[in-house]
Amino acid sequence: MDATIEVRGLSKRYGPTTAVDGLTFTVAPGRVTGFVGPNGAGKSTTMRMIMGLDRPDAGTALVGGRSYRSLRTPLCRLGALLDASAVHPARRARDHLRWLAHANGLPVRRVDEVIELAGLTGAAGRRAGGFSLGMRQRLGIAAALLGDPPVLMFDEPVNGLDPDGIAWMRGLLRSLAGEGRAVLVSSHLMSELEGGADHLVMIGRGRLIADIGVGELLDAASGGRVELRTARRQEAMTVLAHAGATVTAHGTDAVTVAGLDSERIIALLTGAGVTFSGVAAYRASLEEAYMELTRDAVEFQAVTGRVAP
Repeated sequence: MDATIEVRGLSKRYGPTTAVDGLTFTVAPGRVTGFVGPNGAGKSTTMRMIMGLDRPDAGTALVGGRSYRSLRTPLCRLGALLDASAVHPARRARDHLRWLAHANGLPVRRVDEVIELAGLTGAAGRRAGGFSLGMRQRLGIAAALLGDPPVLMFDEPVNGLDPDGIAWMRGLLRSLAGEGRAVLVSSHLMSELEGGADHLVMIGRGRLIADIGVGELLDAASGGRVELRTARRQEAMTVLAHAGATVTAHGTDAVTVAGLDSERIIALLTGAGVTFSGVAAYRASLEEAYMELTRDAVEFQAVTGRVAP
């Protein structure tokens, strides 16, 4: 089976608002692709178009080389969690999954397999209306896995999950990609994607900002900078700035230095009699890289400051 999602020139307008604007990217098999961007960037609209829930004004979205609407048993090709609340509240968890299995020609035994996989064994007989957000997320994930599909798509899958659930979800995503599946995950939690994603598709205002490996992005964001720790920060900053470095303070005792290598920094500080406790290559976080790249693409931005009484 062709385990890919291919988006080509995808566009969507709602009245005067352009939600998605000529978007092109591929979700490849065997890796977790993070789908990120500010609120209003067009992520949910793109995922809805991939699933055929919204029709694009231009472009195509293909799952395994075919449009989702043309798939005879879609759950066996693409498993997706877009809205964990999309379950009738009076329906029991197991009955909900049995209904989906029947609609897609799947054996009933698969229902119990995904219930166990999603950690819902003790709650399978309960009505979905009594579930917490985290339990509804698990039910949605179980439904996405029901057809054992080669392509998976999750929108904010760790919403409502406790720390154990988040760790479980991270391991599940890695396992699914390790089996050769294509996995697309939309999330606002950069810390989760940094530990779990191999690749990032970043959009803003409906347009592609970056389509890049996580490691490559972090290398670029780190920019060859050096991190210095010293109790005499102000003196260190003065010495290094006079030598032509760009110096930024952060934390209580840390300094980030651009423009000088580690050996030169050590020599300058030693010569000036400024003590320090550590010098190492600086490693940017995924959140830092994300904030830098999306700075001009934020549609809804709060003003920092005190709120007047």
